[in-house]
Amino acid sequence: MEAVREGFNSVFPISSLGMFYPDELDQIFCGTVQSFIPWDFKVLSESCKPDHGYNMESDSITNLFSIMAGYDQDEQRAFLQFVTGCPRLPIGSFKSLTPPLTIVKKTFDTPEVNPDDYLPSVMTCANYLKLPDYSSKKIMKEKLKLAAAEGQYCFHLS
Repeated sequence: MEAVREGFNSVFPISSLGMFYPDELDQIFCGTVQSFIPWDFKVLSESCKPDHGYNMESDSITNLFSIMAGYDQDEQRAFLQFVTGCPRLPIGSFKSLTPPLTIVKKTFDTPEVNPDDYLPSVMTCANYLKLPDYSSKKIMKEKLKLAAAEGQYCFHLS
């Protein structure tokens, strides 16, 4: 850590950081979206990878991309925090996510299970969304919102 500090200090004196507010440092180091940019359905379909039970023609994938394209800035941040562990996309948006966002069908142990009763789950380190095959777009939107809100800072083994 000391080497990072020395390297940074050689470019910009650390003592000068005191002239910035914390929010300004966040903007400098992490970047800030100057204006809200909605996610585009086409870009999502080109950047994300449906797998293990889903493909680009799956209703659940079409519904997911449609829901995501309708998110406002706060919903985008909550979704990203839930799925990737970070509230921002890298420079280059979804196309630059490494690994790419992968959406798979969440499976259950018994066929009697109703997917509408379950929340999606994630593996943040792999940008991996396990999405139940919900019966409607409305239910999917509600479950995604609930999962993003309630699962922000949780860690469960699945």
